[in-house]
Amino acid sequence: MKRLFMLCGPMGVGKTTVGRALRDFLPDCAFLDGDWCWDMHPFRVTPATKGVVLDNICHALNNFLTCGAFQNVVFCWVMHQREIIDGICARLHTQGWTVLPLALTCTREVLTQRLRRDVEAGEREVDVIARSLAYLPLYEALGIPMLDISNLAPAKAAAQIARMNA
Repeated sequence: MKRLFMLCGPMGVGKTTVGRALRDFLPDCAFLDGDWCWDMHPFRVTPATKGVVLDNICHALNNFLTCGAFQNVVFCWVMHQREIIDGICARLHTQGWTVLPLALTCTREVLTQRLRRDVEAGEREVDVIARSLAYLPLYEALGIPMLDISNLAPAKAAAQIARMNA
C-alpha cells in the first residue's frame, strides 16, 4: 500500500522533526517540508506568494507520488484550515495512494516551551508564540485524526503514526 502522510499542526509543534523520524522509519520514503517552499526574504504572505508556494508544493509532491521509487511520502506544513488540505489534495495524482492527514498537537505549555527554545536559538521571532498558540485549537475542527506529541520522542511518535495507518 502506498501512503501519503500529511502532517499538520501549529508552528513549533514538531512537524519537521516527527516527519523526518517518520521518513527514517518507513521504507522507500520521501519527505517534503512545506516551509521549504516558503523560504524567501523578505517573507511575504500575499496572494501571489501563496500561489507560488502551493504550486511548488503540489509539483514536488506529484513528482514523489508518480516516481516508482517511493512507497511512502511524508509531507508536513501548518495547514490549519481544511480548505488548505483539500486544495492540495485536489491537485495531487493520488491514484493508487492512500492519503493520511494527521494533526500533531501538544499542550499550550509544551508548545510555548518549544517555541521559546527556538526564539532563544535565533530560529524564530518572538511573535510566533502568540500566533502558534492561536492556531492550536484550529486543528480540532479539521475532522482528521490527531496525535498529542507533548510527551512523545520523535521516533516514538513516528512509530505510532506508522501503526495508526498500517
